[in-house]
Amino acid sequence: MPQATRDGVSIYYEHERRDGDGRAPVVFVQGLGFGRWMWRWQREAVADEYDVIAPDNRGTGRSDVGLPPLVARLPGTLRALVLLKLAGYSMGGLAADLEAVLDDAGIYDAHIVGASMGGMIAQRYALEYSRTKSLTLCCTSHGGPDAAPVPEETQERMFDTPDGASERETIRHRMRPAFNERFTNRNPHLMDRLIEWRLEQDAGAPAREAQAAAVQNFDVSDRLDGLRVPTLLLHGTDDQVVPVENARLLEEKISDSRLELVEGGSHLFFIEDDELVNEHLLAFLDEQE
Repeated sequence: MPQATRDGVSIYYEHERRDGDGRAPVVFVQGLGFGRWMWRWQREAVADEYDVIAPDNRGTGRSDVGLPPLVARLPGTLRALVLLKLAGYSMGGLAADLEAVLDDAGIYDAHIVGASMGGMIAQRYALEYSRTKSLTLCCTSHGGPDAAPVPEETQERMFDTPDGASERETIRHRMRPAFNERFTNRNPHLMDRLIEWRLEQDAGAPAREAQAAAVQNFDVSDRLDGLRVPTLLLHGTDDQVVPVENARLLEEKISDSRLELVEGGSHLFFIEDDELVNEHLLAFLDEQE
């Protein structure tokens, strides 16, 4: 099992190799709390042509949590406050974890693909390290006061625990804003499978809250004019988590960028509309090679 270490914290990653032609690998960075399962449709789509690297973000899957032991024992409300103000992760730290992974894997050029929080990590990484050959940002934001915020109702839902709900019911409840209702109604077996994958791979509560602290403190809005790599922006027009206005703001600030909107797409549009997203992604990657 390949693992990189930074500041004593072990970061697990998968590295899928093919008999290549010198193309840069594709690195997939997932969203807040989500495990590697999130990218399975895109990983399958690119695997015939590109090597794939898929890290577990700090606190997720097989990666270490890296939080002080006392934090996990605090009551939920106090723990969330301590993580937000004092002990949470930072986006710079998560980007440094990604650098440790690519260094460990011996990668010098990579196509970085990030969604939601993963898109924020990707932005910090591309701004601060030299291995990024191209950038694909899905359903994400540059952060800061100018960004369109996550709707308050969605924020409450994402961290809500319904009275008497089981763990599976809580996951289903929290996940609803990320999908179109029509999709969930038409794909009950897939939704059941996603819940099982989330139970197996997703971050636990303390790490999820630590990642949320990194998201809340993220802001590169005044730095994006320094981003000099080709960038593909993908966003669903019906995203109820990260409003689509954020994609347009990114397009304005990143000089070498192209925006592709998925009409009616949800926050997890790359699952709901995977064939269209994969078509855009592969075409963009091939342009850079």
